[in-house]
Amino acid sequence: MILKKQLLMACCVLLLLSCGDKVKTKQLVAKEPPNILFVLVDDLGKEWISTYGAEDIHTPNIDALAKSGIKFNNVYSMPQCTPTRVTLLTGQYPFRHGWVNHWDVPRWGGGAHFDETQNPALVTELREAGYKTCIAGKWQIDDFRVEPDALIKAGFDEYCMWTGYEAGIEASAERYWDPYIYTQEGSKTYPGAFGPDIFRDFIIDFLKENKGDPKFVYYPMVLTHTPLVNTPDESANDKLGKHKAMVRYTDKIVGQLVDALKQNNLLENTMIVFTTDNGTSRSISGTYKGEIVQGGKASTKESGICEPFIVSWPREITAARESEALVDFTDILPTFLDIAGVGEKVKWTKSNANHTIDGKSFKDVLLKGDEASNRDWILGMGGGNHARLTEDGVENQYKFRDRVIRNEQYKLYVDSNREAIKFFDLNKDPFERKNLIDSLSTEEQKNNFNSLMEVIKSFPVKDNDPKYKSNPPQDWDVEISAESGTWKI
Repeated sequence: MILKKQLLMACCVLLLLSCGDKVKTKQLVAKEPPNILFVLVDDLGKEWISTYGAEDIHTPNIDALAKSGIKFNNVYSMPQCTPTRVTLLTGQYPFRHGWVNHWDVPRWGGGAHFDETQNPALVTELREAGYKTCIAGKWQIDDFRVEPDALIKAGFDEYCMWTGYEAGIEASAERYWDPYIYTQEGSKTYPGAFGPDIFRDFIIDFLKENKGDPKFVYYPMVLTHTPLVNTPDESANDKLGKHKAMVRYTDKIVGQLVDALKQNNLLENTMIVFTTDNGTSRSISGTYKGEIVQGGKASTKESGICEPFIVSWPREITAARESEALVDFTDILPTFLDIAGVGEKVKWTKSNANHTIDGKSFKDVLLKGDEASNRDWILGMGGGNHARLTEDGVENQYKFRDRVIRNEQYKLYVDSNREAIKFFDLNKDPFERKNLIDSLSTEEQKNNFNSLMEVIKSFPVKDNDPKYKSNPPQDWDVEISAESGTWKI
């Protein structure tokens, strides 16, 4: 265990000092494992973060993180909620873990859920390594009525969660004003409260109460997902005005969490990661680097999957910089484990022993620079409600879901027939206007196209369906679809 190793090292230091050794204590004591604060905003693209070039908003607290750390420019999520969230927890691509499509478990049920016995999971490994773990915000891949201990089983010591919209419980639709929230005391409405304030305060209390242990805090915000609402700070009469107010409130909360870390003497050794799960809702457009950009949620365009991603870690990252390193959300799991001292190759529990981890640690990129990256390409895929419930559980509509893959310069779109349909030079064409697929005019273009197609050929011919042991049937479950039935919920 990490903490035992630290105690042993400290004893060695005292022994050496008692013998008159002149070596500085700082050189002998092993570094404490860092705290990790992982902030995942819901539905927000780069066109709404001013440090990335957004022109219709100012996000000073998020910008300050970038000025104290590393601003990544080439980080891929998946294009929608469920595929992204399961990917970051497992370190696997959707074609492997099976959650290719969005599946709102509390709403649709059908026995589906995130099964920690069938999937490798980030948080359980951190807890095994001695971390105190906490989550506040949105989960949506378990129904807490069916599995009241779902978050404990997923590795969290403490939790404060919007339940997700639970079919049959009207109050559960509320995540903002009068929110319906699940804690260890059960689920209830908090009249007059603003949900994001409750989640923020829960995290701040957790930080205060656990100063002596390494901490992993996962904050999957409910902001800035629809419904668009007024915040405690601002009122607006139109959709865009409410969206801006919600973005500014998101930024405010980021600043409050940084302040809480400072006040508890935790900031120096806390790695803060700020990112988003996918692009902005398509009903919202923002000005980005001189261009009007429509929200890209559920799309594999850059606006849908190339996310803001900022890492601040004062103890280790002492100078601000931008990074062009390739990263995708499968890399979060191995990186956090690497940072925590668990190592990139963990010993999974017996039921998970044979699971493949697709991600690669980018710890060296954080500490040594882009030249230390071991990524040649990144991938985005999935989203939409292209799934149905069968006797065997949730089944994906497509045998091979369309996807995009990119290297440092070029991006390739592949359809559900595994055929290339678009090819862009992102250096020259960052807004993806000129499809080169039928006009590869240089050897460089041809070589990059062929290289990316070889990666596509290495993927399984058939995507997996979600892997889980089905929960008992409930009255609110969606009906099993007939073979000829619709794929959409």
